[in-house]
Amino acid sequence: MNWFRRLTPYITVSLVSMIIGAMLVVGCAGNISSDKAKKPDGVGSPFNGLQPPTAQAQVSEARNTPIVRAAQTVGPAVVGITNKGIARDFFSNRKVLIEQGTGSGVIFDAQGYIATNYHVVENAQEISVSLSDGRTVDGKVIGVDPATDLAVVKVNAENLPVAVLGDSDSLMVGEPAIAIGNPLGLEFKGSVTAGVISALNRSLDIGERRFKLIQTDAAINPGNSGGALVNADGVVIGINSAKIALSGVEGIGFAIPINSARPILQSLIDKGRVVRAYLGVGALDQASAAKYGYELKLEKGVYLAKVSSSGPAYKAGMREGDIILKVAGAETNSVAELRAVLDSQQVGSHVEVVIQRNGKNQTLNVPLEEMPAGQ
Repeated sequence: MNWFRRLTPYITVSLVSMIIGAMLVVGCAGNISSDKAKKPDGVGSPFNGLQPPTAQAQVSEARNTPIVRAAQTVGPAVVGITNKGIARDFFSNRKVLIEQGTGSGVIFDAQGYIATNYHVVENAQEISVSLSDGRTVDGKVIGVDPATDLAVVKVNAENLPVAVLGDSDSLMVGEPAIAIGNPLGLEFKGSVTAGVISALNRSLDIGERRFKLIQTDAAINPGNSGGALVNADGVVIGINSAKIALSGVEGIGFAIPINSARPILQSLIDKGRVVRAYLGVGALDQASAAKYGYELKLEKGVYLAKVSSSGPAYKAGMREGDIILKVAGAETNSVAELRAVLDSQQVGSHVEVVIQRNGKNQTLNVPLEEMPAGQ
């Protein structure tokens, strides 16, 4: 107890000192706050936020470019196309509709006709069309042309925006090109990419057909197929189609020239198919023969492996084993070249065909007939 009494004065003194020190600190803090409050307005004041957006009476010409105007003009006429096919449910063993893929299309007529690619609607059991205004309507395939990868779909809807079809023969290399479509699916619908016309009349062999295509560096990705290639005047000059997708290759896309597509689209509307002239032959060149495991030694022409007895070639005197060298004055050193020449001829016209038989050349006059449906 004695030791506690001896310490008590020291504890009391220390406690008082601590209380006084705390009061002094509080007092100083109060003085500092008071000093700040007395500073002039604007000095050391809190941050009031960013400046508001600048009001503009109209969009400047620097922003309202031809690309913007073209996208506003044609964009509403570009639609999304969903291809649905039949599959069998694993658990119930019932047939169900499933999505097989998506693509793009262009409304080119107020009655609801839409241009697209054949591979977009291939094997479709049901077509769903997504319009730019948010509506989704059923579509019907009117006609397809696998040879050119074109197809026509029709929808029954009102107040449809319509794209204007231009003149692809007037295009110039280097002028602006705008691709509008739905790359990678409907999540990116209405996407716009821009570039230039890289080249014209690019020959591209796809299967046994040779295509004259527009080349552009405007980005064309899966889902863009069937969409519009537009010029700076806001008119459609091509239907987006194939894209070269090789390692290290970028900026090479292709579109079917609208002048080439126009008569095909019209024929699909009128007849459901494209009427073409044909010879009634089965031909091989070196490349196609190699695919079937044959070695064909030909310096020029295409080899006739089959001649239909009911076709115009047989009636004109052609036989299996003959070699076609020229048709209508054009050399035919590949099956693609032969088909390209025939596609340019009218049904019912007569063409001169130069053949080689047993090492000797002959010229035959052949009346071209209409290709039967399904060939």
